[in-house]
Amino acid sequence: MSANKIRGKVYVLGDNIDTDQIIPAQYLNLVPTIPDEYEKLGSYALCGVLDAPAYVPPGQAKTPYAIIVAGRNFGCGSSREHAPIAIGAAGGRAVVAESYARIFFRNCVATGELYPLETATRLVDEFVIGDEAEIDLDASTITNLRSGATMPLGPLGDARPVIDAGGLFEYARRTGMIASTAHPDVREAVPVNRVVED
Repeated sequence: MSANKIRGKVYVLGDNIDTDQIIPAQYLNLVPTIPDEYEKLGSYALCGVLDAPAYVPPGQAKTPYAIIVAGRNFGCGSSREHAPIAIGAAGGRAVVAESYARIFFRNCVATGELYPLETATRLVDEFVIGDEAEIDLDASTITNLRSGATMPLGPLGDARPVIDAGGLFEYARRTGMIASTAHPDVREAVPVNRVVED
């Protein structure tokens, strides 16, 4: 399997998942650039979703679900950058939704925490929580490994190399747009294009 694929368990959500559900406001005092607080932020990812099993099991810092499948308007609400960071800190690698709030999409790209993939197919009817899936970023497809169905995704286009690099600043460093020396207090970006398997 190449590094251009993401494989893992699927967590299924509906429409209009807002940033209060992704990371409630009381956790916004956690500073993502501090490693311990980054991990803690991940442990609260999607804790505002009350009508589904916990995305991160109680007492744990990581989720068993590498892929989120959702409906329309994912990430709506506030412009908090903590939302994609919390999911990424929990171990989430990609969200596949019918549409996004544009600021959430841009925050995914800028932070390099998640691949925000779009689909014209209502995938919430094609998956159940716990299904295994494989996303092929080069082919722009997602396959439900339980049913064997492969469905098309919209390409990420120019956003993909930025996310591959680990976010906007790391991309700018790699391409020579800014100096390559990072401030010592800034957490190094971790590219998310690694393969995730359970």
